[in-house]
Amino acid sequence: MSKHLTVSPSPHVKGSESVQKIMLWVVLAMVPALAWSFMVFGLGAVRTTLTAILACLLFEFVIQKYLLKSEPTLMDGSALVTGILLAFNVPSTLPVWMIIAGALVAMGIGKLSFGGLGNNPFNPALVGRVFLLISFPVEMTLWPVNANSGIDGVTGATPLALLKEGIKSGTPISELASEIPSNVSMLLGNIGGSLGEVSALLLILGGLFMLYKKVITWHVPVSILGTIFAVAGILWMVNPEQYIEPTFHILAGGAMLGAIYMATDMVTSPMTAKGQIIYGIGIGLITITIRVFGAYPEGISFAILIMNGVTPLINRYVKPAGFGRGAK
Repeated sequence: MSKHLTVSPSPHVKGSESVQKIMLWVVLAMVPALAWSFMVFGLGAVRTTLTAILACLLFEFVIQKYLLKSEPTLMDGSALVTGILLAFNVPSTLPVWMIIAGALVAMGIGKLSFGGLGNNPFNPALVGRVFLLISFPVEMTLWPVNANSGIDGVTGATPLALLKEGIKSGTPISELASEIPSNVSMLLGNIGGSLGEVSALLLILGGLFMLYKKVITWHVPVSILGTIFAVAGILWMVNPEQYIEPTFHILAGGAMLGAIYMATDMVTSPMTAKGQIIYGIGIGLITITIRVFGAYPEGISFAILIMNGVTPLINRYVKPAGFGRGAK
């Protein structure tokens, strides 16, 4: 035969939407939360975001053109999305050279070493984020509180870090209540942390926009957040002085950012709805386990990367019914 059937990596859905259009919708969905981070953290957030975006674009172009000897794919928008997500995952006070190092790992190792968009098994921005966290733990955990003092604003602990340290010292939850931001503050964004975890409300609005545009489906975010809520709720009912109420875990840290914008990456998440629910439950269980019993106050980045690695296994065993099966 002169022609052969070529099987490409997932996703296999054929539609009228282009990669560029999908990436545009994702960027637009992140704009409200990004704009709010600029208001909260000032010029530091602007500098961090621009550095991450430009570095990701530069490394994608250089690696593709001069190392892989392939046509650069800057115009598909994926490097732009990775740059924004990387900025969302770091504090606004992070030194520029560290942001550039994170972008190099995200693009060079997390994405292009596997062949580029559509071939990477792990979310590139999270690969960069975890590299920075492991390599520079001090700088990656100096969270700015506000921009009142300029780029080098006041730093402090995140809500999850305050909770972890308080429980570790034996302080009951009832006594920690005055030190931990309220759920309303976390929902609206009146807290410190990374750029992408300061306003759960704006992240939710962006997620609803992506649902409306059919960029994502409900299966992954709902299964992640539902699992976190359910497990945290059970622990809370067992001992409310040792474990905080479940809404806190939903609104604090990177739960919203990870569940809505990173775990839903169509390249690194399962193809079927059932598989996505299994994937989301796994992320939720790992996240709450690390948060409650692990050394790190946050765990969703590790959880997503671990389940990214499990995705091929889920795709293998959780498949849609074959064509014609079940037909009446």
